[in-house]
Amino acid sequence: MKKLLILIMALAVNVSLSACGKGEQEAPKDLELIGYQYEDTSAPIVTEKGSILFNILSPKNPIADDYNDMLIFKNLYDMTNVDINWNNIGDASYQASKSLIMADKRNLPDAIYHAGFSEQEIILYSSRKQIIALDDYLEYMPNFKKILEDRPDIYEMIKSADGKIYSLPRIEEMGLLPYPNLLFLNKEWTLDLINDGDVSFLTETDLVDGLDLTTEQFRTILEGFQNNDMNGNGKTDDELPLSFVYQNWQGNQSDLYGAFGVPENIDHLTVVDDVVTYTATMDRWKEATEYYFDWVQKGLIDIEVFSQSQDAFLAKGKATNQKLGAFYWWESETVVLNPEDYIVLNPLIGPYGDQYIGVSNSPEISRGNFIILADCQNPEVLLTYMDRFYDPVISAQINYGPIGIVYEEALDENGMLVQKPIPDGMTTDELRLKNSPLGLIYLGDYHWNNVVNMEPRAKLRLERLQLVSHPFIYPGAEPVPLLSFTLDEINKLSRIEQNLGDYVYQLQTEWLTDGGLSTSSWNIFKETLEEIGLSEALEVYQAAYDRIKEGE
Repeated sequence: MKKLLILIMALAVNVSLSACGKGEQEAPKDLELIGYQYEDTSAPIVTEKGSILFNILSPKNPIADDYNDMLIFKNLYDMTNVDINWNNIGDASYQASKSLIMADKRNLPDAIYHAGFSEQEIILYSSRKQIIALDDYLEYMPNFKKILEDRPDIYEMIKSADGKIYSLPRIEEMGLLPYPNLLFLNKEWTLDLINDGDVSFLTETDLVDGLDLTTEQFRTILEGFQNNDMNGNGKTDDELPLSFVYQNWQGNQSDLYGAFGVPENIDHLTVVDDVVTYTATMDRWKEATEYYFDWVQKGLIDIEVFSQSQDAFLAKGKATNQKLGAFYWWESETVVLNPEDYIVLNPLIGPYGDQYIGVSNSPEISRGNFIILADCQNPEVLLTYMDRFYDPVISAQINYGPIGIVYEEALDENGMLVQKPIPDGMTTDELRLKNSPLGLIYLGDYHWNNVVNMEPRAKLRLERLQLVSHPFIYPGAEPVPLLSFTLDEINKLSRIEQNLGDYVYQLQTEWLTDGGLSTSSWNIFKETLEEIGLSEALEVYQAAYDRIKEGE
């Protein structure tokens, strides 16, 4: 059966790629004859439309329009005269069949956008000479070349251990991604508890953003939500005191561990004072897991957090009768219909006085987003085209949507792009995902202050982070940056990482849902981590991290 499924998938991929197969790839073009130029980034790249064509494969969000129909790509064609045949496939199909795509030598595209190549995959395919190094083509990419000149830190992050660049990065620096959790509390429900005498340690005036609560005070509030008909529908069993999405990249359980002095994230990997640290071996991590098991057992934490998808969680918040007493998420506006009824809390204060947030390893600079395959003809022309994506005005449209649909035609009084009002019946996410491909961009501090206004919700989130997150960062803690590994290091990690992650996930989930975290089981847990190769993996991470620090 497994072989049959693989065969079916391979056939499906082969069919999907037939439009951009090797057999239809263009012959090399005489660059002088087609009038190729790269120096003037405001002028066409080639003289005439239709003189050169590239076939690019890209997974896309189901909401998004076909890239061939997107206004931003039609505009880029008019600006550059470079013709792109976009072959879109579903995100899930692409991830499941990536290796099959690379193995099909007859039907390879010229390049893959949204490639999502890991460092391991980059090393593998570069060693097989299936993807090209981009270093020799930097002169044809004036925007990108300047980024690397101005930001040597970016160069250090995107190069592989052999010193070469094999993929183009996405760079969106807002300061948001390292802190993916905010804790929201239903202030109207809490006020009802205060008025009923169920919560004695708060008054109405306390219910503002930035409220401090201990874990035990928060527990009291959750118990009040659980035991009363807070939404007024005549039932006392449909309220969800606290919900989130377990091990999700955002809105996860990590900040609960911060109350016990653990700089947690879903990877259990954090850099503390330049030392790569595995949080799941800390004694306080054990204590926190034991503590929150009691919350799960008593129904204070939604039992479905361990199984629900992101979409299922978001649907709960949109119920006609509100069910959510408190929740972790990126922002309240996406989760609930009545965000004005919720306040954002400071991190919880734990039994030892600890009050910290977790630090996520979701990078604001990510490599592996765009790769060119070895059989691509005239890669310099294609790279000059992709280089236009790094122009900040183009980046804004790639990331959010085109001028005229998402952005106003006219600039604001500061000469900056400003977003149009969201059409009725459409969310910000829906408008964005329908009209933008995301992917290759460069938007940093300078651009947010001089070129394009942040989304209103991004501004609000940044304000909230400055209020309730930034003051509570664990001392010396920072995300694990993008790391480059040698082939030997990759081989070690490939042997260890999956087993390590699966084992910790299994035991943490079991201890949170069923209990059983004793001294003996804890000792066995740590011994097993060592047997799997935890210390060896940490040595690899530390060596890669030290190389980056030395390059600064």
